[in-house]
Amino acid sequence: MSTKFKTLDDADVTGKRVLLRVDLNVPMKDGKVSDKTRLERIIPTIRELSDRHARVILLAHFGRPKGQPNPEMSLAPVAPVLSELLNKPVGFSDHTIGPVAAGIVEALRDGDVVLLENTRFHAGEEANEEGFVESLASLGDVFVNDAFSAAHRAHASTEGLARLLPSYAGRTMQAELEALEKGLGDPKRPVVAVVGGAKVSTKIDLLKNLVSRVDALVIGGGMANTFLAARGIDVGKSLCEHDLAETAKAIEAAAKASGCAIVLPVDAVIAREFKAGAASETVAVEAVPSDAMILDTGPDSVEAVNAWLDKAKTLVWNGPLGAFEIEPFDKATMTAARHAAELTKAGKLTSVAGGGDTVAALNQADVADDFTYVSTAGGAFLEWMEGKALPGVEVLKA
Repeated sequence: MSTKFKTLDDADVTGKRVLLRVDLNVPMKDGKVSDKTRLERIIPTIRELSDRHARVILLAHFGRPKGQPNPEMSLAPVAPVLSELLNKPVGFSDHTIGPVAAGIVEALRDGDVVLLENTRFHAGEEANEEGFVESLASLGDVFVNDAFSAAHRAHASTEGLARLLPSYAGRTMQAELEALEKGLGDPKRPVVAVVGGAKVSTKIDLLKNLVSRVDALVIGGGMANTFLAARGIDVGKSLCEHDLAETAKAIEAAAKASGCAIVLPVDAVIAREFKAGAASETVAVEAVPSDAMILDTGPDSVEAVNAWLDKAKTLVWNGPLGAFEIEPFDKATMTAARHAAELTKAGKLTSVAGGGDTVAALNQADVADDFTYVSTAGGAFLEWMEGKALPGVEVLKA
């Protein structure tokens, strides 16, 4: 771990009021939490602080209430679920700041845990407004940030508080930063990046950053079609951003200049319609009929990807290799994911993956637990892969 970040190992929290920023942006159905994954990830930090006799005050946002209280976006339903996971009571304050919140915090005893209402019910949160930051800071003695997923935002509860209080990374944040450091910060080489998904346009910054930092860049999904088309290959009716041909060529040129191999499909699984069980066949990428579309990477191409994984010491993965949501177009993503998982389990590969589609694909392949680290952070993970500084991380640096 880079010593740049202060962690809970450096913090004296006994008897202190600890403002703990967590990610509680969980899926809800009929007013109840429908997926506890994000809550389970923050339990170790909450438990450790409570066991160390801190008075734990949880801060989080939920949804986008635009700076106004909105009962549909209240955090109230989350408190009992946290309580169940922690196996101890978690109080709830329907105020985030002000006399009511202060009174509730004042009554806490060492080891107690309370959740304050959605920070985004106040316009000062997203504006990182000084007065709001000061009101939050007055409730605590120490700030711990355990919400990497919100670290790309310079908000009051992610960045502002760290400028007013002694600040530390929580265990979830620490694990994420350590995994990312192994992935691209100071990785073991060779490093292979797998980038897939529908569009090049959403990942231009990512591709530009990666070609200067990895040894091979595997491009899959609809994105690969744009690169193939830029090379003069007819991709038929496939999803393709023809207007980005020059961008694709520039990325290839940058890769060549920095000695990064670009790995594109040589064969493809094609169909005339995009639906489950559609009649499909495998052809060379140069032989895609004008009325067909590429929906998955072909088996020869997957073999080439796996050969790169065999050589690699580090893998960074963002995005699927094909339309994995629908059979039989999930095969390339599943095959490569399982191969990466095997290499990781054998101790031959450090594998870091992230992004919504990627997490879904790894779960579908039943290998998410076998990767070294799977980030659930979405936007923050992508911005980190793009080489951007994340305000909520920068402010924690010693």
